[in-house]
Amino acid sequence: MTNVFEEFKWRGLLHSFTDGAPEVLASEKVTVYIGFDPTSNSLQVGNLLALMGLARMQRFGHSPIAVAGGGTGMIGDPSGKTSERQLLTLEEVQANVEDVKPQLERFLDFEVKGNPACVVNNADWLTTVSMMDFLRDVGKHFTVNYMVAKDSVKSRLEREDGISYTEFSYMLLQSYDFLQLFDHYGCTMQCGGSDQWGNIVAGVELIRRVRGERAYGLVYPLIMNADGTKLGKTEKGTIWLDGKRTSPYRFYQFWLNRDDADVVDDLKHFTWLGFDDIAGLAHKVATQPERREAQRALAQELTRMVHDETALAKAEQASQVLFGGEIAGLSAEEIGDIFAEVPSSEVTKSTFEGAGIPLADLLTDTGVTKSKGEARRLIKNGGVYVNNIQAEDEATVTLEDSIEGQFVVLRKGKKTYHLVQVLA
Repeated sequence: MTNVFEEFKWRGLLHSFTDGAPEVLASEKVTVYIGFDPTSNSLQVGNLLALMGLARMQRFGHSPIAVAGGGTGMIGDPSGKTSERQLLTLEEVQANVEDVKPQLERFLDFEVKGNPACVVNNADWLTTVSMMDFLRDVGKHFTVNYMVAKDSVKSRLEREDGISYTEFSYMLLQSYDFLQLFDHYGCTMQCGGSDQWGNIVAGVELIRRVRGERAYGLVYPLIMNADGTKLGKTEKGTIWLDGKRTSPYRFYQFWLNRDDADVVDDLKHFTWLGFDDIAGLAHKVATQPERREAQRALAQELTRMVHDETALAKAEQASQVLFGGEIAGLSAEEIGDIFAEVPSSEVTKSTFEGAGIPLADLLTDTGVTKSKGEARRLIKNGGVYVNNIQAEDEATVTLEDSIEGQFVVLRKGKKTYHLVQVLA
């Protein structure tokens, strides 16, 4: 693509944009920002579209600013919300900002010459401006009629519990962010999800009124799954970018399990793969969906990007364990993650100490087999595995066979797994 606007277009990343945005992106190098409210100590997959959008801007020569919302995060954005968020303390927000910064660095280049990325915290100006100055310099430029007409406010006014003045003011705060970035960084464009359209347009309008200058906005579509659910929300909870909150294995599995109806768009939205590569994978989805090559490519690209090559290798190894792959080298934490949904038993550590416990006894005690006779026949016929290694006849299991003294993985036949947790 010759410019980032065309890149966004073929990737299906254009929802709305203000007049002049396509022309300025095609002819100038602009400074562009996206805000991230630190309501948690980690970003999640719902933030990926904005992160990749900012990164694509940088690759096309534009200068990206990631705004950590240390100030706005104390208020809470009403956009897309049906009720008011619980307010965080200043200390909680600042701690979250510090945790989120390294995640931003996985996507943006802060060292490149010409257009390095930067991270700023809007608490620097929002927590220092006086209320009287803010009302006089910002509030007077917006009528209540203008604000209540925005979808983020209108939808909440129609609900029984309404919207607090705190959240109602969010639009003004975000507009002030844009003005500050315009004044101090020469920032002329703001991007975000389509739910941010009203806030972004308000900032464009504030710059026009206060500075008599032109600014621009561009928003991406909100990404939903084919079944209408929100991206990144699963039965087990949110998929986080922090490996401590969502392990690389779980992260990899999330993308590996994407629906055929979603995966091609995901490749366009969230990876650096080009037109030809994605077209080839789309063909595989249409002709050989059972091979899930597109899902595997998606999982590989994103796990490598969000974590690293080592985490990807571990995640791929872990993904093969349930199919008889090698367990050696995986940590107890990873084993617990992989086998979280298989039947399990708790056995005391003393059971494995000394000479250990005969495997036939362990199989029977944990309910893997109904009797010791059945267990011995299975072992003799090569149908029992300990940590995915075929067990020998008359085998015993000792503490040395356990994974970090915490788990032993039993398998009967090809697919019947049982996790033994070793209790102290």
